Order: sequence, then C-alpha cells, then structure tokens
Amino acid sequence: MRVCVVGSGGREHALAHVLARTAEIVVTPGNPGIPGSVATPPEEVEADLYVIGPEQPLVDGLGDRLRAKGKLVFGPGADGARLEGSKAWMKQVLADAGVPTARHGTFTEAGAALEFLKSLPGPYVVKTDGLAAGKGVLVTESLDEAADDVGSKLSGSAFGDAGRTVVIEEGLDGPELSILAVCDGTRAVALAPAQDFKRVGDGDTGPNTGGMGAYSPVPAAGADVVDVVMDTGVVPTLAALRAQGIDYRGVLYAGLMLTSDGPKMLEYNVRFGDPEAQVVLPRLSSDLAALLAEAAAGDLRSQPAFVDDACVTVVLASEGYPTSPRTGDVIEGLGDASALPGVTVFCAGVGRDDAGRLLTAGGRVLDVTATGATIAEARERAYAAVDRIRWSGRHHRTDIAENAAKDGT
Repeated sequence: MRVCVVGSGGREHALAHVLARTAEIVVTPGNPGIPGSVATPPEEVEADLYVIGPEQPLVDGLGDRLRAKGKLVFGPGADGARLEGSKAWMKQVLADAGVPTARHGTFTEAGAALEFLKSLPGPYVVKTDGLAAGKGVLVTESLDEAADDVGSKLSGSAFGDAGRTVVIEEGLDGPELSILAVCDGTRAVALAPAQDFKRVGDGDTGPNTGGMGAYSPVPAAGADVVDVVMDTGVVPTLAALRAQGIDYRGVLYAGLMLTSDGPKMLEYNVRFGDPEAQVVLPRLSSDLAALLAEAAAGDLRSQPAFVDDACVTVVLASEGYPTSPRTGDVIEGLGDASALPGVTVFCAGVGRDDAGRLLTAGGRVLDVTATGATIAEARERAYAAVDRIRWSGRHHRTDIAENAAKDGT
C-alpha cells in the first residue's frame, strides 16, 4: 500500500514513521527532517490512501476534493471539520448529542459576553470560535483578564476573524485527558489515551501553546474511563453528525476533563493530536495503515493493539515561542540524541540551509520521543536525548510526565 501523508509537522513525521512499518510513504509538503517529503501537491500524488494531518486543509475541504477524484481518504470533509473550525458549532453538536460538557455561551458582542462572565464562579475559559493553531484559549482566575481577552478577541486585534465570535465556558476541575478515536462514519474505536501539556512553562505556567509534551498510557484513564468516553461522547457525536447527513471518516480527538462528576468534553479536534500522536502511535503493535484504510472505506473491522511500554515526548521550542518564535538557528546534536536507546526525534518546525544543516523554522521545532518499560524510564530517556540537542535560545519544559513517573507507572 502507498500512503500519502499530508502535512509538515511533528505529527506528520510520527504518522509517516509508524505507517512506514507496513506501507510505502510519501509526505507532502513534509519538511527536510521527514523522510519521503515531496513538494508535489496532494491532489497530484498517486497513492492508495491519503491521511490528512493538519486541521486547516480539512476545514478547507481537501478531503472532499480528493474524494471527488475517487481517492480513499482518512480525514473528514469540510462539513465534519466544522467541529474544529467552529467551536460554537461544536458546542451545538454536543448539545444535540447529549454529551456532558461545561456550562458555556457563544457571543459576538462584548456586553453580553461580560454579563455571562460575571455569572460564572471562575476560573474563566475564553476561546476563539475559529482556528487559532492551539493558541486561542485563555484560562484564568481573573475576571478582569478574561474581560480584556474577550475584548481583544471580539475586536479582531488578537486573532482576526477567528476571534470575532467567542465561546466562554466555566472552568472545570480535574486532570485533562486526550482520547483519539478512529471513525468510519458509523463505528469508532479508541486509541490509547494520552495526556498533554499546553502551557509553555513548568508547573503549567505561562501562555497556552500548541503543546509542549505528552505521555501515554495515562494511569488515571483505564479501560473503564475510555468506555465511558466512547459511550457518552464519541458514539453519540457520530450519531448526531449522521443525523445532519455528515459521514465522518477520520479521527475524533476528544479533549476531556475528568471531573468529580465524570468525564466532560472540553472540545473536539478533527485530526490526530500534536503532540499526542507522537506518544500514542509509536505504542501501536497493530497495523496502522490497515486500520486507517478500513475507516476511510467505511468498513472499520480491526481493533488497535498497543504494547505495554510507555512513551514520553518533550517538545523543543524556539526562542520567543509561542508569541514570536525566532527561526534560522542551526540545530546540533540530533544524530547523537537519536542514537540513544528507545529514542526517536520527530521533526516539526525545521528547514535546511545551503550547507545541508538543519535549521529552526518554526515555534515548536523537535519532538523528542522515547519509549520505556515505565513512564519513568521513557521520561529519563527522553530528557537524556534532550540534553544532547542544542541551538541558540532553545527552551522546553522540564516537568513533562513528572507526576506520572513519580506514581511509579
């Protein structure tokens, strides 16, 4: 089978890496650190299966255009991609499906938004309705900060048109959880749970990012929790989409909070999480290409299987990320890091100069990933590899999976 992976980041590198176990891989546009990268547009690539990584091409209808050419595509059409393209519409789908979620409201006018904020006990969550590359969410205990954020989003000064509608939610207590479900339009199977770290700084401080690290498995999320999420969240959501005539074939990324009242859905994404894919996919012991092809064909029959080993990813970021990342710095030590036992480094925001050296070319640059018999061992290996990689201004969190490792898992 020849598989075309669409995208250019660490998630796409992880997809290509795991798909290559059983399939021939081409990645478009990829990046200089991803083997098999080509500049050919996906519509001009010949493949048996197309796996679309990022949310923007899904929202823009790439899946629809490929299917119109008779191609087998893993990734929803533009109609299903609205789950991520519009948080307000996603919340309506949750309501229609009866999926437990936070108390929330949708606003285009500051006065009504501020009145709703004042009715909440805090903490406060303010989200852009449209796509914001994982950075359009503010979580704060301060009513004044939340009010200022609403104003900057609705005015367009913060996120342009993506923020001119905002979704405001009550803050929920409990650990967050990510579950990626592979869907064929009617049926769905869950992949292994993961937990990611959104804030830029240790101890969950600083602004939200696209994700600074992740680990899998998650001790707090056993099979019983996964079953509840599937039964009360993913399966009813698929049914609600079908009721609207939407044939959803792709990943439903369920972002959850494990509250004292049970799991509550924070939001859906319509693609593999980044960096969750980097810790979930390497643990697969079954055939990823076959699984995604079945889902794309509307005939999901396989059950994914995972090794017992744990996986930890630490994201290395450029100076200034997430607000104004610097690019063009030479990356050193990548080969030394990749040679360590259990370590794979996925390339995200990288470029190459005329001398053939890898350069930083984005905010999140590398995803240093390691497997081990326990979370503690995987974490130790990942940070040992991190220590071998250098460039000017590089930064990362030092506490990824720290608490889970201390639990002895």
